Amino acid sequence: MFGFKDIEIIRSVVRYGGFRAASDATGLAQSAISRRIRHLEDRMGITIFERDGRGVRLSATGRRLCDEAEVLIAQRDRILEELSQGVMAGVVRLGVAETMTHTILPRMLTTLRSRHPMLRFEISVDTSDQMGQGLKEDSLDVAILLRDQAPRGIALTPLPPESMGWFVSPQHFTLPSPAAIDDLVALPIVSFPKTTIPHRQVLDLLTSGRRRPATVHGSASLATVLHLVHQGFGIGTIPHSIVAGWPQTDLREIEVLPEARLRPLEFVICYDPERNEEIGREVTRAAVDSSA
Repeated sequence: MFGFKDIEIIRSVVRYGGFRAASDATGLAQSAISRRIRHLEDRMGITIFERDGRGVRLSATGRRLCDEAEVLIAQRDRILEELSQGVMAGVVRLGVAETMTHTILPRMLTTLRSRHPMLRFEISVDTSDQMGQGLKEDSLDVAILLRDQAPRGIALTPLPPESMGWFVSPQHFTLPSPAAIDDLVALPIVSFPKTTIPHRQVLDLLTSGRRRPATVHGSASLATVLHLVHQGFGIGTIPHSIVAGWPQTDLREIEVLPEARLRPLEFVICYDPERNEEIGREVTRAAVDSSA
């Protein structure tokens, strides 16, 4: 309905006190200024200036238009300044595996906020396969996920692996030390969601060549896993860093034979370099710094 040039012409009329003075100050013909404002009034169906024998003055509607337009002009000038100075601003759609929300994510976001205070984050906590799909479909800009689930054609940077252990609430279960796979299978087990690679790895470890099936429950919430193990629902496969961050659960790591040891979780931070090269590099730098 109107452009910045329209607003600037209206401002000049107000600032200099009339069409003729605005014409002298801006170098535009008085007739051109008058015609542009009249056309704008016709398009919008409003009266911007009230005309009388002594000149023109803003109508009530014109004053509101000018007040609102000042906000738009200030936003325009801020955007242009940020772009010209290379300021990072806007929304970053960040996908994060839940393990990372309890480890590097808070430090990473604090680092990014200090470096780029104009950035805002929309954080999605999801499984790695869903986040990989989100990167491909451009519903995520950057994601921290399991390396095996990273889609092809993206830029990825490895993060320090998260070591895994078997944990138990000692007041509920007693196991031999070191425990064998058959000792673990005899108890209910709480692990990652059944659609994830860590869940499948646990199943493969516990069921390969054995007649007795393992009862493995899956949960997408690590907090839920911690509470279930703490309450004696079963034993759990949990990253060491998560248990260390929740000492109130009073869980003890189960010493196991080499055959029952769990593989560490290998996470990467990744982004599509064609769409998100600049922000991807910056978030990656913060993630690497935060995980050191």
